[in-house]
Amino acid sequence: MAVSYMTEEGYNKILAEINYLETVKRPEISAQIAEARDKGDLSENAEYDAAKDAQGIMEAKLVQLKSLLSNARLIDESRISTDAVQILNKVKIKNIRNNAVMTYMLVSDPEANLKEGKIAVSAPIAQGLMGKKVGDVVDIAVPSGIMRFEIIDISI
Repeated sequence: MAVSYMTEEGYNKILAEINYLETVKRPEISAQIAEARDKGDLSENAEYDAAKDAQGIMEAKLVQLKSLLSNARLIDESRISTDAVQILNKVKIKNIRNNAVMTYMLVSDPEANLKEGKIAVSAPIAQGLMGKKVGDVVDIAVPSGIMRFEIIDISI
């Protein structure tokens, strides 16, 4: 698995999810399996099958999250600059066509969350903004075609 750059906040969020899965969900699922097992014949026991499926899904998620953390490299936020667009910058951009103004924070892939205005550095818009400066106008290829944006502000 490739190295994954993330903030301390993102790292701690994944750590908390691992802790929750191990200390809350795992015992819950184990209890469900035990309860279903106590009901007798397992060959036609839908509750047992469902609990075993849930256990498999949860264990797979745990493996995935632990792997993500084992390959994580924390970003030193004190070294983030606003001279040009880079990871962890908040970038205010204006769509030249319709004058819509948007602000996005560029984050690592696991931390991306569009509802929070956080886009992955691997996303087409982020890729098009990387390295650009305030005042630059950039053409970015998106699924619907080419969009032109002006960079209005870069902040932390």
